[in-house]
Amino acid sequence: MAFNKTHSVAVLAALLLGGCTLTDQALFPSLEAPPDSSSSAAGSFSSSSSAAVTNSYSVPKISSGDSTGTFVGQKVSALRGDLQQLQTTLTAQSGQLQTVRAQTIQDSQGYHGTVAAIESRLQVGTTLGNPILVQQWNNAQAALDRINEDVLKMNRLSTEVASTSGLAAYLLDSVRAARGLSGAVDEDHRQLRVLEDETNGTIVLIERLLTDLSTDVQRQQQYVSNERNNLNTLAVAIKNGQLYGSSLGNASYGTSLVATPAPAPISAADHPLVVIRFDRPNNAYEDALYTAVKGALDRRPSAVFDVVAVSPSSGSPGAAALGETTARRNADAVVRSLSQMGLPADRVRVSSLSSADAHTGEVRVFVR
Repeated sequence: MAFNKTHSVAVLAALLLGGCTLTDQALFPSLEAPPDSSSSAAGSFSSSSSAAVTNSYSVPKISSGDSTGTFVGQKVSALRGDLQQLQTTLTAQSGQLQTVRAQTIQDSQGYHGTVAAIESRLQVGTTLGNPILVQQWNNAQAALDRINEDVLKMNRLSTEVASTSGLAAYLLDSVRAARGLSGAVDEDHRQLRVLEDETNGTIVLIERLLTDLSTDVQRQQQYVSNERNNLNTLAVAIKNGQLYGSSLGNASYGTSLVATPAPAPISAADHPLVVIRFDRPNNAYEDALYTAVKGALDRRPSAVFDVVAVSPSSGSPGAAALGETTARRNADAVVRSLSQMGLPADRVRVSSLSSADAHTGEVRVFVR
């Protein structure tokens, strides 16, 4: 991400609410291990754990049966071999899930360690655009990319397990169909009933593995999305040498916008959330802007913001036109800052107006 020099301004008004610091978000919520871990259902992991919690997908034991010498007996033996092969595939796939989970935990710990180092340096104060922090930010982004690759591995594994599920369903149908074959003895049907129960038990494990994969993928996709937003906000903090909180996008995405009639246009009589005057250089505005917008979102997650370029209404026509252009350019800079802080584009509207109260070009941010 490029770290461009920010327009400098003074902030006259803001809703000062406490900003939130970036906190670790668990990829896998931790679960207490059951007394018998060998038979426990597959659980989740905690990103703060140094080792993966072992959860077993223990396949049911396949019973052996004496050969009856009949054609159906031979069919039973072949189906039993198919179930053994199916269980071997399932065991390998559950092992792949545990491996990917453990790698994700390791990648997450590395990512949060790097982010924590950046935030610690920003908290005590540092220079604008510190190159050391820029390199650490790049390392954090690379670590997050590795976590995203882990999610892709889980997606691919989910496809493979779905194929195994289809084979299991076909095997179960074959076992049931074998009971309709002629030439069977009572022992053949007894073994088929046992084989059907064992196949059903294996299918239950396959479905549980699919459910766990789906849950993990959904959770981690949201996790990666949130952390990308947080990295964008952290980039702005590094550029300005001061610590912000988490991304504004993480606070606002949770609430869907409901279609409502378009609000009335902003007028000079409306009270702004923030007024930013571009009347002197080298005065950063992002910190107070972030605090004000974050506070507004905390109070109303569905809030929409109007960024208004305000230019003086007095002066010659040429000066007024130049003022409007300058004010609009400054408003665009504010919108870029909000975007870098993670505020979604559909939460921001940009407009212009002239006011007799404005002696210099300024940008007013309204919450609606």
